[in-house]
Amino acid sequence: MELWFTEKQTENHGITTKVKRTLHHEVTEFQKLDVIETAQFGNMLVLDGMVMTTDKDEFVYHEMITHIAMNTHPHPEQVLVVGGGDGGVIREVLRYPTVKRAVLAEIDGKVIEASKKYFPAIAGMLDDPRVDVQVTDGVRYIQENKGRFDVIIVDSTEPIGPAVGLFQKPFYEGISEALKEDGIMVAQTDTPWFKPDLIRQVFRDISSTFPIARTYTANIPTYPSGLWSFTLGSKKYDPLEVNEDNLKRFDTRYYRPELHKAVFRLPAFVEALVSGGEE
Repeated sequence: MELWFTEKQTENHGITTKVKRTLHHEVTEFQKLDVIETAQFGNMLVLDGMVMTTDKDEFVYHEMITHIAMNTHPHPEQVLVVGGGDGGVIREVLRYPTVKRAVLAEIDGKVIEASKKYFPAIAGMLDDPRVDVQVTDGVRYIQENKGRFDVIIVDSTEPIGPAVGLFQKPFYEGISEALKEDGIMVAQTDTPWFKPDLIRQVFRDISSTFPIARTYTANIPTYPSGLWSFTLGSKKYDPLEVNEDNLKRFDTRYYRPELHKAVFRLPAFVEALVSGGEE
C-alpha cells in the first residue's frame, strides 16, 4: 500500500508526492503542523496542508528571498526576518560578514522547534550568537521597532490565517518606518499563475510606499505552479543599478551574481501584472 500527500493548491489543481512516513504532527495555537518524509523531496514541512519547505529544493527559496536584497544593500548590519521559523533565511543572511544582528520574528514557536529537530541543515544557524529569536507577532514587532533595520525580509506563509496582515499596505508602511533611511525590504508574493490579483495589489502597495519597487521570480518545484514571485521595496538602492563587480559571491546553489539583474526580466504576462495591465 502506498501513501501519498496532496496539496490542493486551487479549487481545480493540486500536487501530490509519495510519502515514506509521517515524522511529526501537531495542532499549534496558530495552525496544523506536519513533517513528512517524502520519496522525492526528503523531509517536507507542511502548515495547514500547504508545503512550506523541503530538504531538496529549500535552497531556491531561501537564497532568492535573501540575496537580492542583501547583495543590493552596500553594508547590511541589522536585519529582520518576519516569519521564516524554519531558519533558512537566517542561514543565508548570516553569510554576510557585515551582519551584526539578525532578528527572527516568528509567531509560532512550534515551527522553530520542529525545524531544529527535522531540518538541521536549514535551521542550524538559529543558535548563532548574532541571531535574536523573538517568538512574536511580526506586525507588532515592526510597529515597536522603528528606524532600526537595514534589511527586512518577509518570509511568510500564503495570505491565510495569521499571515493575512502581512500582505496589506499598512504592513508595508510599517516596514518602511522600521527601516533606516536607506533600507530595503523584500517579501514573497506568491505565484503569478494562480494569484495574479495578489501580485498586482502587492506591487501597487509597495510601489506607493517605496521610491523603488521591483518584482522578480524563481523556480521552486514544490510551490504552487513552480513559478514564484518576490517583490522588493527600497528607499535608496536599486538592484538593477548595482555594480555587478561588487556583488558578493557565496557557495550558493541557485543565486549567483550573474542572475542578480537577470531575474528582473519577467515573462510578459508577469510584467503586465506589475505594470498595471491585465494578466
